[in-house]
Amino acid sequence: MTRDTIKYIAIFTMLLNHIANVLLPENTILWEVFIDIGYFTAITMCYFLVEGFYYTHSRRKYGERLLIFAGISQVPYMMAFDFSQLNMIFTLFICFMILVIQDKMMASKWRIPFTLILLVLSIYSDWAILAPVFTIWFHAAWGNRKKMVQAYGIGAVLFAAFNYASYAETLPAAQALLHAIFSAAGIVVSGIIIICFYNGKKSEKAPKFSKWFFYIFYPAHLLILSLIKMWIV
Repeated sequence: MTRDTIKYIAIFTMLLNHIANVLLPENTILWEVFIDIGYFTAITMCYFLVEGFYYTHSRRKYGERLLIFAGISQVPYMMAFDFSQLNMIFTLFICFMILVIQDKMMASKWRIPFTLILLVLSIYSDWAILAPVFTIWFHAAWGNRKKMVQAYGIGAVLFAAFNYASYAETLPAAQALLHAIFSAAGIVVSGIIIICFYNGKKSEKAPKFSKWFFYIFYPAHLLILSLIKMWIV
């Protein structure tokens, strides 16, 4: 599978997750399924962020694109979800800056303090802490298949534990554990696809279209969902 194919899958699973969050009644079966499927997206994008950091022709332009589209997406994000935290592209920009620090300040005494500051900043964004931590693991495991398997495995366990703590507040322990296990399925599937089926290449068909589509789709679909929500209400 090419990079673009996997990214299109990630966009689709993100759309299902956002449809559930914005339009569906909570705690229904369909809502739960769409939410869990959507967890495939964030960790997949963290992986490709690390890959892009290594392979991009210009890291400066890469970071600028993330920051620009994070800004463009913020109002539609707030309209769709009715809260004021920063959107996922802002989180990816924070992850990008963490990679810059890891790359440029490897021997500096300031590397860990600056990284911790960015981790704290991510608290105010979507996929707080988790996305930066996944990014750090992928960066550390880059080029080593065994370490990448371990990174995905630990990521799935961490995510399940994180969700178990949330579910346990309202559900019996057994049900909370079951929900937590299903919530990690998207991360496991992401790992299987990336490690076993990804060929390391981008699509040869319309690469420029795919590149900009991934950026434009995020604010566009949030705006459409928010308008549908307003129309339904």
